Amino acid sequence: MKCLFAPAAILLTALSSLCPAKPMNVVLLYADDWRHDTLGAAGNPIVLTPELDALAKEGVRFTENCVTTAICGVSRASLFTGQWMSRHGNVSFKPFKTPWEETYPGILRDQGYYVGHVGKWHNGKHPTDKFDFGRFYHGRHWIDMPDGSKVHVTKRNENDALEFLTERPKDQPFCLTLAFFATHAEDHNPKQFLPQPESMKLYEDLTIPVPINATEESWQNLPDFFNEKNEGRNRWHWRFDTPEKFQSMMKNYYRLATEVDTVCGLVLKELEKQGVLDETLVIFTTDNGYYHAEHGLADKWYPHQESIRVPLIIRDPRMPEEKRGTTNDDFTLNVDLAPTILAATDSHIPETMQGQDITPLYLAETKPEWRTEFFYEHATLQKASFIPASEALVRKDFKYFYWPEQKVEQLFDIHADPHEENDLINSAEHAEKLAEMRAQFAKLKAAAR
Repeated sequence: MKCLFAPAAILLTALSSLCPAKPMNVVLLYADDWRHDTLGAAGNPIVLTPELDALAKEGVRFTENCVTTAICGVSRASLFTGQWMSRHGNVSFKPFKTPWEETYPGILRDQGYYVGHVGKWHNGKHPTDKFDFGRFYHGRHWIDMPDGSKVHVTKRNENDALEFLTERPKDQPFCLTLAFFATHAEDHNPKQFLPQPESMKLYEDLTIPVPINATEESWQNLPDFFNEKNEGRNRWHWRFDTPEKFQSMMKNYYRLATEVDTVCGLVLKELEKQGVLDETLVIFTTDNGYYHAEHGLADKWYPHQESIRVPLIIRDPRMPEEKRGTTNDDFTLNVDLAPTILAATDSHIPETMQGQDITPLYLAETKPEWRTEFFYEHATLQKASFIPASEALVRKDFKYFYWPEQKVEQLFDIHADPHEENDLINSAEHAEKLAEMRAQFAKLKAAAR
């Protein structure tokens, strides 16, 4: 229906029916292998992330945001489906079992959105027919292009995202998932992290602080089945087993992060240039955390804080001014983003989605009841000696680990022991806490299916 000129009183009473609100656009900025504190806004004294820091000042930064499985493929499946691994069925890098029409890109496209995906997919074969604009690639920092040139993967992310935004139909709402490959390592390259040449001057004269528990003692504190065959330990040798290697690897890792930050800023500037920034829900997050040599490990997978906590910034045009630039310490999860996106776009949220719409945490006048714990899960990859299965009940004060293949339990007091070094599983003083957490762990595990 066309909106006609009318006297103010009539217009005010009829506005909602004659001129329905313009559908919200969605831009998801999705980085890789980037943990919660790899942000200047999160207090990191080294890494340069001015664009994301500015985004945090315009939105809400969630300080206790976590993933339900800390690995690329599974976490991405959880992002699209709003489901735990136990339900969507992808335990590694294969297609998830959830019907496409129950994912946020599928639902938005069905209701008229122009939907794009740029960059990493990692859930089986690329579903090019499911997107209006699909550019899928990952695995290497320097990509061979059809014309014989090489382009850095983050530069290609930039080019493709800006092409999507400039070439999109202007009469449709849009949803873009910009899935960076950085800061993921190029696993089989001895250099691991390969930033662009112009970034090499960054961090050149700095010394990156070594984490307090990046020690042999911390490695020895892990359960006995952690040995040199473990892939986390193997990758620690690739990246962190000498002080010189640690400095070189971390500087290049941070350079990749700053490159991603720059592209995020360019995307935001393009939205502003087109006059649609204040019609767009913008989300920045990542697929999993990352060990920076803590516990004598590298990469992710296990339930430690370094592995499961990831950044989350939401800039929502509906956000009241007093909420902008604030932080929130409620437990939010990667499975929450699909229902959050669907709620913001007035879309149907399938009953199969297990996450919760986050928007009441910053739009509601009174704080809603919210989760105080969650279930974490990760399947075995290849074999138990390589990457063993792990599960956990995560709370802010205590965390219960369960290693199902070895039937090993651990209990940590997160308040007293934030680095998870002092296992309390045999503590008589904590026997009652252990029993209670075992029982609740079983309940949440069953509910995840």
